Amino acid sequence: MTAGLLGIALISLGMVLTPGPNMIYLVSRSLTQGRRSGLISLAGVFLGFSTYLAATCLGLTAVFAYVPAAYTALKLAGAAYLLWLAWNAVRPGGASAFEPRALPAERPAKLFSMGLLTCLLNPKIAILYLSLLPQFIDPAMGHVLLQSLALGSVQIFVGTLVNGLIVISAGALAAFLARRPVWLRVQRYVTGTVLGAFAVSMATDRSKALVSA
Repeated sequence: MTAGLLGIALISLGMVLTPGPNMIYLVSRSLTQGRRSGLISLAGVFLGFSTYLAATCLGLTAVFAYVPAAYTALKLAGAAYLLWLAWNAVRPGGASAFEPRALPAERPAKLFSMGLLTCLLNPKIAILYLSLLPQFIDPAMGHVLLQSLALGSVQIFVGTLVNGLIVISAGALAAFLARRPVWLRVQRYVTGTVLGAFAVSMATDRSKALVSA
């Protein structure tokens, strides 16, 4: 289980460093309305992650109990998803979260709800949990639901922590990267390489799920 927790933590780190709707919104909000507004928005994103995790974990429990063969399909889907993320990280013209769009000032309640909706309306989050969590679950250990929750909680912790640090330092990071664009390219290629390596490892793994009674 420890290896699984470390594995999901590394993948989560690579994914959170790949610009997506959540990061772009949080950075834009922080740069246009300040750190406090960015952190309130992050609280909404956190709730969105938690909602998706709870729904996915209940579904994975049923899948492992009644359709063990789905493990292979989910594993391949997870590998394909990571490859797609890797390509988006290294492709020419890839987006940077630190080239934000201007946003109007909003009240705390609106900030929270917008962060929540930004997360919930991103279908990639559901794909993330549904396709990646099974890679690190060992059905032979039992307690598939608890394993899923533990692994998902690590992903949420890493994502929230890194996004929080980005929110707090958004202004300084944007200025630094504007002066040194080579660092942005390095970040993209390192992230893409890590995600691609995990994708290949998942796709070539021949292990099969075992369903415990």
